[in-house]
Amino acid sequence: MPITDDRQPPARFNAARYCLDENARLRGDKTALIMVGENGPVGRLTYAQADRAVRGIAAGLLGLGLKAGDRVMIRMGNETDYVLVYFGALAAGLVALPSSPQLTADEAAFLMQNAGVAAVVTGTGLSDAGAGGPAGCIRLDSEAIAAMKAGEPLADYADTAADDPATLVYTSGTTSRPKGVLHAHRAIWGRRPMHAHWLGLTESDVMLHAGTMNWTYTLGVGITDPWACGATTVLYNGPRDRGIWPRLIAEQGATIFAAVPSVYRQILKYADLAEHDLSRLRHGVTAGEALSSDLHEAWTRATGKPLYEALGMSEISTYVSSGPTIPVRPGSPGRPQPGRRVTILPAEGPPEPLPAGETGLLAIHRTDPGLMLGYWRRPEEEAAVMRGEWFAGGDLARLDTDGYLWFQGRNDDLMNAMGYRVSPVEVESVLAGHPDIAEVGVTELAVRTDLRVIAAFVVLRPGAEPDADGLIAWCGDRLAAYKAPRAIRFLNALPRTANGKVQRKRLAETAA
Repeated sequence: MPITDDRQPPARFNAARYCLDENARLRGDKTALIMVGENGPVGRLTYAQADRAVRGIAAGLLGLGLKAGDRVMIRMGNETDYVLVYFGALAAGLVALPSSPQLTADEAAFLMQNAGVAAVVTGTGLSDAGAGGPAGCIRLDSEAIAAMKAGEPLADYADTAADDPATLVYTSGTTSRPKGVLHAHRAIWGRRPMHAHWLGLTESDVMLHAGTMNWTYTLGVGITDPWACGATTVLYNGPRDRGIWPRLIAEQGATIFAAVPSVYRQILKYADLAEHDLSRLRHGVTAGEALSSDLHEAWTRATGKPLYEALGMSEISTYVSSGPTIPVRPGSPGRPQPGRRVTILPAEGPPEPLPAGETGLLAIHRTDPGLMLGYWRRPEEEAAVMRGEWFAGGDLARLDTDGYLWFQGRNDDLMNAMGYRVSPVEVESVLAGHPDIAEVGVTELAVRTDLRVIAAFVVLRPGAEPDADGLIAWCGDRLAAYKAPRAIRFLNALPRTANGKVQRKRLAETAA
C-alpha cells in the first residue's frame, strides 16, 4: 500500500507544470537556462519564455495526433531545444524518451522499435537519427520544433496523475540489448530530498552541469532540480576542453558545479585554478562513479570548496549522499537522504533487513515516489529486482552504525563506464561478430587506483594476428563511445567454471 505522508505528491500531478508553471508566474523574467558555447552564451531563456515554448511544443505534438502515453524520442546534442522538447512531451501527457547522440544508427533503431515511438525529434548533425523507427513514426526536425514554439500554446499542462508514465530511459540489462526504465510524473517529486541534503539547492543558486542532456544525471541535477527550485541552469555545448570548467564557473557565477569524478580529476590536472575567481562557488557535487578519498582530498585542498558525493541509479536516481546536512565521510558516498527508507537485504532468502555492519543488497522501499514504474516490456527483470516491499538493484553494500553506506561492488556483472551502466553481454555480442575472434569476455579493468575502464579479453581464431586498435575501431563503429572497450587483452583461453561459463570476475586477474 502507498504510504500517505508528505513525501507523496498530489494525486493529480504533472512534472512539467511543477517545474515551470509557478516559476513563470512568480519569476517570469528570471533566467532559467543559459546555454554556453566556446565563445560565450549562445542562448538564454527566462522562465516565462521556457513556459511559453514548452506549452507551444506540447500543443504542436498533440496537434499531430499524438495521444497520452505515446513515446517521443529525442535525438539531439546539447541544444536548448532538447530541454524544451523533453518538458514539452511531459506537458502534453506524452512520454519523453531521451537518447544519446553517440548512439549508432542501429542502436537508435532498436530503441525506436522497442519503445514503439510515435515521434522522433532530431537535432543538428543527426541526419540519420530518424531512420529505423516503426511504421507511422513522425519525424520532426529543428524547423518543425521552431514552428511549434511560435504556434498557439497549450492553454494548460495536461491533467496527469502522479503515477502516469512520463519518461522512458534506457540502461543496460542482463541481455545483449538495453532495457527501458519507465518513470512516472511523481519521479520529479521524489527528487525533493536531494535538494536540501545533497545539492543544497535554493532559488538563488546558479547550477553548472558538465554532462550532456541525454544523461539522467544532467536532466535531473542539471535541469529539473534547479527548475523545481526556481534556480538558474547553465549548460555547455562547446568543444570538450578538459580545463574549461573553472573558467565557466567564474564567468557564469556558478554557485554549484556538478560533474562525474573524472571531470574533477581532469580539472586538477589540466586547469590553472589560480587564474579563475571561484569565490561564488559554494560546493561541487558528484555522482555516476565512485569518488576516491584521494580525489576528494585533492579537490578540497586545491579549491577550499566542499565536494559532496551521491549514489544512485536510473531506477531511482540518487538516494544516498553527503551534503550540507550530511557530513562527508571519505570513502563513503554518505547516508540515505532523510525521508528515504533504505536497508540492506540478504542476497538470497527472505527479504529481511540485515543488521548494521553486514554486507548484502542495497534496497529502497517500493513506496519511494522516485522509484520507477517498472521495466519496459521486461517483466522477468522487474520481478528479479523486487524483493517483497523492497527494490534491490544489484549493488552490494553495508550500512555502519552511524548509517553511512559502504559500497562493496555489484552482485552482477554490470559495469560502470563514465557514469553509464553497461552490460558486458552487449559489448561481447559486438566483438563476437568480428571474424578474427573465437571467444571474448568483457569486464572492468583497473588502470589506476581511481580509474576503471571497459576491457575486452580476446581469444583469437587460428592464424589471426593481434590488432587491438582494429578491434577498438570495430566496436566504435557499432557501439556508443561510452560502451566501447578502452583496452584489449589477448589470451590463450578464457577462465571458465566447471559448467563452461565465462568467469568475468576472474578476467582482470589474467591481466595482472
